[in-house]
Amino acid sequence: MELKNMLIVARSGRQLQRYNKGRRQIVGCIPYRIKSNKASGKNLEDALEVLLISAQRKGKGMLFPKGGWESDESIKDAALRESVEEAGVHGTVERILGTWLFKNKGNDKYYEGYMFPLLVKEQFDLWPEKDIRQRVWVSVPKAKEVCQQSWMKEALDLLVTRLESSLTKIEDDNIIDQKRPL
Repeated sequence: MELKNMLIVARSGRQLQRYNKGRRQIVGCIPYRIKSNKASGKNLEDALEVLLISAQRKGKGMLFPKGGWESDESIKDAALRESVEEAGVHGTVERILGTWLFKNKGNDKYYEGYMFPLLVKEQFDLWPEKDIRQRVWVSVPKAKEVCQQSWMKEALDLLVTRLESSLTKIEDDNIIDQKRPL
């Protein structure tokens, strides 16, 4: 789907928000890209970049795109929507990394957060929250340093572990294929 020339408008309001046991359900993505074809399980963090965005409120630091999961969309659609609205990126939403319960410092309420990896395929010059957020591609170590949310750092660790495991499996399969007679 080509989104570059479409007008994308952010949703607003909370009338469609999902709740579980009184906790608002939040869905987010870790947008990522592999900047080198030489990635292997041993040096993945050198080849992997993730996209962080600034929080809307001053002094709240950097985080991954996230927001409310609404009743008229699937969880993966919500994750992708938040990535487009807040970070201006589109791509493939992959298998869920996990679910976290976390407390919002601003209003002292608990939330239920779901995080997904997002393999970025497109990055837009214009997006709904361009005027209120900055975005920056960073290394995994830098993301761990500047991301303010501990549950998001845990999700990032899970993503790195998953990608390392996938790359190791691909490398092992290639070695096995090279040993087979033609």
